[in-house]
Order: sequence, then C-alpha cells, then structure tokens
Amino acid sequence: MKWNDLKAHADDLSQRHLADLFQDDPRRFERLHRRVGPLLLDLSKQRLNGDTLDRLTTLADASDLRGWIHRMFAGEAINCTENRAAMHWALRAPEDSDMAAPEIRAAVHTELARMARIVDKLHAGQWRGYTGEVITDVVNIGVGGSDLGPLMVSRALEDFTAPTPQGLQVHFVSSMDGSQVAHLLRQLRPQTTLFIISSKSFTTVDTLYNAETARTWMQRALGEDEAVVRCHFLAVSSAQEKVAAWGIAEENRLQLWDWVGGRYSLWSAIGLPAALRIGMDRFRELLAGAHFMDEHFRTTPWQDNLPVLMALVGVWNTNLLNIHGHAILPYDGRLKYLPSYLEQLEMESNGKSVTRDGNPVTTRTCPILWGDVGPNAQHAFYQLLHQGTEPVTCDFIAPALRYHEDVHTDAARELVRQHELALANCLAQSRLLALGEAALPEGEQMPFYKRYRGNQPSTTLMMDELTPYSLGAMLAAYEHKVFAQAVMWQINPFDQWGVEMGKKIATDTLAALRDGEAVSMDASTEGLLAFIRKPGG
Repeated sequence: MKWNDLKAHADDLSQRHLADLFQDDPRRFERLHRRVGPLLLDLSKQRLNGDTLDRLTTLADASDLRGWIHRMFAGEAINCTENRAAMHWALRAPEDSDMAAPEIRAAVHTELARMARIVDKLHAGQWRGYTGEVITDVVNIGVGGSDLGPLMVSRALEDFTAPTPQGLQVHFVSSMDGSQVAHLLRQLRPQTTLFIISSKSFTTVDTLYNAETARTWMQRALGEDEAVVRCHFLAVSSAQEKVAAWGIAEENRLQLWDWVGGRYSLWSAIGLPAALRIGMDRFRELLAGAHFMDEHFRTTPWQDNLPVLMALVGVWNTNLLNIHGHAILPYDGRLKYLPSYLEQLEMESNGKSVTRDGNPVTTRTCPILWGDVGPNAQHAFYQLLHQGTEPVTCDFIAPALRYHEDVHTDAARELVRQHELALANCLAQSRLLALGEAALPEGEQMPFYKRYRGNQPSTTLMMDELTPYSLGAMLAAYEHKVFAQAVMWQINPFDQWGVEMGKKIATDTLAALRDGEAVSMDASTEGLLAFIRKPGG
C-alpha cells in the first residue's frame, strides 16, 4: 500500500517543473537541506517536496529500517547468503566504545597498532630491503575494494601527505593483463621497493598473478633467499594460512575478517597504503569521521538522518520517477577516483534481482552509476544531461573551502580563484539542470537547438573542506545510504555472487585457452577462442 500511495503522489508531482517548485516556495532550500557535522546535504533540486519526504519515511518504517539498523550494529548475520555479519562499522569504532563486542574491538585495535608500527617504521626510513637500502617506494597490489578504496583516499587526501626523509612514494597495481605492473616495475628499483599484497581471500587471480610477477622481478635481481620476500613483501588478508604458504613472514601479515566485505574494507588494514600516504594520525581522523556518521545513522530520526534521506531520495527517483541513471560529479580534482569507488559500492552491493527470501524482486533496484570530475564531465557527457532524451539524477560534490591557509601571495590568490571557478561551475551546472531556461536572464529567447528543458534532479553534497574527517563522514554516509536502500528493496547488499560466478567461468575459459583443446561452449566463445589461438589464420 505504501508504494501505491507514493505512486499517486509521484504522478501528481510529475506535472510540476522544478522551476515552478522553486517559484512557489521561496524557503525551499531552507526546508530541504540538512547540515550534519562537516557536511551539508541540499535536496532542494530534487523533484520532491516536504510531503514527499514524510511519505517516504513511512516506507522506511514499513520496511523495518530501524530494526535492520539495530541488527547490523548488533553484529547479527544480516549477510544471509553467506551467514555473516556486516561489521565494517566496527573498524572505525573507538577503543573505548561499547558499539562492538570487546573481543572485536580488541582485534581491530590490535591491527591498527600493527599498522601504526609499520607506518612509523617506513616513514622513519627504518624499513630496509634485502641489501640494506631504505625503502623508498611501496606498491599496493589489489583489485576491487582492495585497490579502489586506498587509491581513492590516497588521491583525495594528497594535501595531507606525510613528509618523510626519503620521500616515500605509494603506487597502485590492479590490472590483470600485466601492463600496469610491467610499466611500474621499469621505473622502480628492487632494492628499495616494498609490495603490499591486498586480498581478502588470497585467491583472487588478478592479484596473485601480479604478486607473482613482482616476486619474480625481485628474485631475479636479488636472488631466491627467503629473506628477499621477508624484506620486500607484506600481505593483508583473512586467509592467513594461504598468506603463510605464499611465503610472507608472520610479522608482515595483517589481518582482515570475514565480517568485512571487500568494498567496505578501506577502514581496515586494506587502508594501509592510504595510511602510508597521510600518516597514522590522519588515518585515525578518517576513521573518526566515519564513526561520527555511524552514530548519526544509528540514532537520528529519519527526517534529519543524512544517509537515510539520501537513500529515500534514491528510491524515489528509481522506483517512483523511473530514473535509472545516476551521475557522480565531484568538483575537486582530488576526488578523481570517487566515482569509481561509489560505482563499486552501490552497483556491487545493490545490483541484485533476488530478495533476501529468494524471490524475484518486484521493483527496480540499483540505478546505473557513472561519473567523472565535474570539469572533465562537462566536456564529455553533460550534453546528454542538458539536452538528451534520458532523465539522469546527479550528485554534485564539492568542498566549500580550499587554499585558505595563506592567500597573501599572487600564487596563493590564483589557486583560490581556481577553486572559486570550480565552485561556480558546480553551482551553475546544477542550477541549469534543475531550472532549464528559467535559469537564463529574463526575456532571453533561445533558438530551438539551444533549448534547455531542465527538470533534471540533483543533490548537492558539500563539505566544509576536504579533510580526513570530512571524507570519512561522507564515505560512511554513502555506505549507509546503500544499506538503507537495500532494506527498502528487500535485498542483501553484502554478497556478490554474480562477481564470483564470472570469475569461476573465467577460470574454466583460461584452462580451455591454454590447453588448446576443443571445448563445448557457445558458438561466439568458441569462435573467439579460435581467433585468439590463430589471430592471423
């Protein structure tokens, strides 16, 4: 019945243009924005009103969202297909918090302390390779959540890079074809390079092949003494026996747990590369920002609950307004990898068509996400947003402040002006998408090919400034948004069986490709295998 009520309400609102909604309510921004810690969420450019939010919160109640939030934070096995808890939130709970069980808190903070020792040792130039030289370069080998999270944070927080005597550099390798690792190894010296193998299961083929390439490169240069691997390799995994069998020394193994999904693992030792970039104190600030959002999500009423509001608006757009594309548009170059990170977080979590009970879903679930840094996106796909035939929702993301420490030099003032230019574009693009021609000067007439229909809904999410704390709060808000939507869609956001099956079929196909034997597959795959075996034939 709740869906039917919302559908009738959506039908009524669909006759109204966003420009009219703003004209009718001068206090629209005041009513439809929320300020939470370092974040400001503006929903006033969404095609909804206060009544819409009231109706959507009844959907949250009817879905027992409060009960599901309690079950998640109680550590229940809400990942029903794998019979596991989803306790990524415990990774950022303070040591004296009572949110997680004492044994969980102890395990998490033991690993954080081990991370801190590794970070301090490398930053001080005290980690030496097999030949006694100081480690100058660290390479993270991972894929998916073991790559996207630490990569995204390392780039986003580059202004907080910790100074080190040797100028420690952090690099990332994820591609399975070997081109990425080969290109990087040509630039590095084995004597001064340390590798982090990041893999929850320690069975991911992409990661293990890259790790084997790195080990071969290292041993060819330094020999096959087991001390070479001991001095030049770390690993982060839940499969500690597999890590040991690979040859990683016990003191170089960091722990992950099966109650942490890969795309939610940034906050664990998987985040070691980011901690190496910004230092452990800053990494703890990142955790603190996320914990702040955990508490907000857990305790705040729906109408002021930032992640829940984000989730409700997403459900409104996907299920009631039938908008199935969602663009992530950060207006800060440091957030270059945020769209890719959120693509995985949302589409791998909520790209499901089966309910928790095993039945086909009766509503659409996750929209298609894509995005880019705003200024690049403006010259790539904004044409479709403004004048194309597809409705698309957008998240505009930007920090209000940057370069404010010292504006007394010409160079500093120029950087401030550049940031102002980015903010002006962020606000202008969202305004034009919402209002269309109503955003233009009054009386200006446009030829047909320049017409802007507007009425494209968007959310603006602003930070005071981009810091470890504000970034942690924002990322946790998106995590909880995904969970809240999954509850309302009645799906499990913590498994990824489609990914697993794809990897299994790839393994079988690899065997067929290498053995060169005829295999019984579909005609397309058989034809492509034949071409690969004899591309010039």
